[in-house]
Amino acid sequence: MFIVFDTLNVYYIPQYMPVIQELTLRGHTVKLVCYSSKNDQEALAKTFDDVGVECLWVTDTQEAEQVYLTIKPDWIFFGNQFPHLDSVHQYSKTAQLGHGVGPKPSYYHKSITPMTVRFIEGSLRLAKIKQYYPNDNFVEVGFCKLDPLFKHQDLGLDLTALGLDTSKKTILYAPTFNPSSLECFPDDWPNDFKEYNILIKPHSLTQVRKQYANQRAKLAKWSTYPNVYVANENDISLLPFIQHADILLSEASSTLFEFAAVDRPVIVCNFFKLKWSYRGIFKYRFEQRFGKDNVLYSDIGLHVEKYKSLIKAIPEQLANPQAYQANRQRYTQEHIGPTDGLASVRIVDYIEAYDKA
Repeated sequence: MFIVFDTLNVYYIPQYMPVIQELTLRGHTVKLVCYSSKNDQEALAKTFDDVGVECLWVTDTQEAEQVYLTIKPDWIFFGNQFPHLDSVHQYSKTAQLGHGVGPKPSYYHKSITPMTVRFIEGSLRLAKIKQYYPNDNFVEVGFCKLDPLFKHQDLGLDLTALGLDTSKKTILYAPTFNPSSLECFPDDWPNDFKEYNILIKPHSLTQVRKQYANQRAKLAKWSTYPNVYVANENDISLLPFIQHADILLSEASSTLFEFAAVDRPVIVCNFFKLKWSYRGIFKYRFEQRFGKDNVLYSDIGLHVEKYKSLIKAIPEQLANPQAYQANRQRYTQEHIGPTDGLASVRIVDYIEAYDKA
């Protein structure tokens, strides 16, 4: 078969990679379609090269549509909605593979236009999405992005090479881009945690979009501390950071669910900076996009209301990792699904069987 992965944003790649590797292992032909309007082709050249398959560059979805009508792949995988499905369905089957399992309502609403199949992670998510779209085709497979973690593969982050002390506990701070707690952390916060390694993995959009220059300025200051490693724009996968971390700090992010799946403590930062279009009379926009009616995560871990609370909370949570363990296991079953490392195998099995049916 000939399979294409529609790569609107570079941060879709960690979700796609286990499936791409399984497909190539079985002898299928794989290509990416990548968007120059969303990704800096020059800055991210190494990232796209590391995927190991050909990348066809387009500027927008209209150009992508024309590529698909020309090359006629058997399957196209999408990480989000695609406005030209009726057209591409003339020649290709389509699969939706969401790049995250976070608490945003958009997780569900991106399926408003049905594809041939959407692969779903956990049991609760499958039940919920069937309520929204009872006539569409959803298949529970697990969260393929985490397959390499569950299979205990070496994911390539070397703490010693980064100048960090492997005898210390490691904090992973993985803020999203909006709403983000990043700008609420002090410039010198690594001084408060000198006895820890600190890995900082910002969202990929923080690294590249002009409106997040203030966030990048913070990252530059933190990177000067000897106990800190700040991911660069080619460090697109969170998995190497999860592999080496003992505790996670984040906000309303898919990262919370991903880290909970390895059964280590998470701390939810309830303090963050809202952009002006989410403040005041526009607060309803924030509630619409980040409302917790679809996915409640209030008990996935300890919530803190201000930065200073972390100074006490982090050592307490590390000393008592069992505190939220039962909750983490429940969230994993409901939202991540099977943790056997075989989600990508189930996905490829499905599309191979679909073509034979």
